Amino acid sequence: MGTTAWIILGIIVAVVLLAIATYNGLVALRQRSMQAFADIDVQLKQRHDLVPNLVETVKGYASHERETLDSVVRARNAAVSANGPAQQAAAEGALQGALRQLFALAEAYPDLKANENFKQLQLELGDLENKIAAARRFFNNAVGEYNTKRQAFPAVLFANALGFGPQDFFNLDETERKATATPPKVQF
Repeated sequence: MGTTAWIILGIIVAVVLLAIATYNGLVALRQRSMQAFADIDVQLKQRHDLVPNLVETVKGYASHERETLDSVVRARNAAVSANGPAQQAAAEGALQGALRQLFALAEAYPDLKANENFKQLQLELGDLENKIAAARRFFNNAVGEYNTKRQAFPAVLFANALGFGPQDFFNLDETERKATATPPKVQF
């Protein structure tokens, strides 16, 4: 075999190795983002399981506030049945808004605010919200790395052909954006 043949063979081997390394890198990043989404799912399931207890506790004190309680239950059910990051983000935003209404309702009932069960559920929910926020950040970071890798050279040449499509971020919906735009008021 001549020198030209060895050079061509070397180039082919290098291209194949580069393609394999790129493919494996994309697979690893896709798996990482899927795992991160599963972590969000676990936290959201815990929140979804906590909501009925919260509603039942409030019912005992504010049973005539049926509309607010029903909206929380509807929002929870929609969040449980949501699929994919975009749909789930929207449903979770609606649930977050309904929970805000529920906590605002609790302000009108001093006995409810003083109830130990309600306080414990509020603390658990606050802790879960922090965990969900951390899981969202991790997921969005994983999706960002994956999307960057699939758009970079050489992956951009064959990522779509191999089934590596873009992934959506877990974004805030309009309700959450408006809620987070104004800092909470603290009163003593």
